[in-house]
Amino acid sequence: MELSSFPIIGIALAVLSAALLTVGNHLQSVGVERARGAGTSGLGAAGFWALARTPVWLLGSVLFGMAILAQLVALAFAPLIVVQPVGVIALVFASALTAVVTRRRPSSAEIVAILVAVASLAAFVGVAAAVSVQTTITDRELILILIILLVVLAATFAALAWLRRRGIPPVAYVVLGGLFAGFVATLGKTVILRVQTAWASQDFGIDDTNLLTIACLVGIAVAGALSIYFVQTAHTVSNPQTVVAGLTIVDPFIAVILGITVLGEAVGAPLWSFGVFAVAGAGAMWAVWRLASITQPSR
Repeated sequence: MELSSFPIIGIALAVLSAALLTVGNHLQSVGVERARGAGTSGLGAAGFWALARTPVWLLGSVLFGMAILAQLVALAFAPLIVVQPVGVIALVFASALTAVVTRRRPSSAEIVAILVAVASLAAFVGVAAAVSVQTTITDRELILILIILLVVLAATFAALAWLRRRGIPPVAYVVLGGLFAGFVATLGKTVILRVQTAWASQDFGIDDTNLLTIACLVGIAVAGALSIYFVQTAHTVSNPQTVVAGLTIVDPFIAVILGITVLGEAVGAPLWSFGVFAVAGAGAMWAVWRLASITQPSR
């Protein structure tokens, strides 16, 4: 069963989400710095309590939550492989915001990177919108996503336990934040599609199918909580540009892979489109890396 798709609406909401994410991420970073200046370090219970009493961090968290909500609503209108890559534009917004805050005009290198990011994003999203499809998610596909999430959870905790004695590199928190954000988007998409299907068939009973949907909601809660924790931890060891860069690379990468391999959103897509995806994806990743390295301030 193919479900209706309105890519333009989904893309517009994804751009709004990226803007909210950029501002929210900046305010959260400012809040972490202020809490640190007040003598708070780490993100234990005391650290979170200190952040919760920091108005600028709370405002950033509200905007961050609104960004997630806008992204999930966008997924109701367009396939995952169309919506998630739009998040790359968040780093473009971050570069512009940094220029405004620091009163420094973007360098020619930044402008080139921004143009490459926008061109790559336009190519990827344009082709994805033309060749992707939305289909109902089967129980088998949902079970597979949940199994993958469980494997990733086990691997994550094992890796963190192993690295704790040797020191966890700062980039690990950024990568993990983006990794679990990708699962939130993917699981969110499956819930949206299954709710749409249940609504169309008026199937609201408690059966195996709907119990799996509930399990999916639990997975979203777990992955979302971990993503939030790792992102906030990343703010204590990295600058906001690096955090946004990690989210805009890892999150779409994970979501697009799952969207193509598990959700079947590219079923029937012509072979040439995968070439465009590869080239555009590589271009966007280079631009994001370049912007992050150019705009990275010293800590």
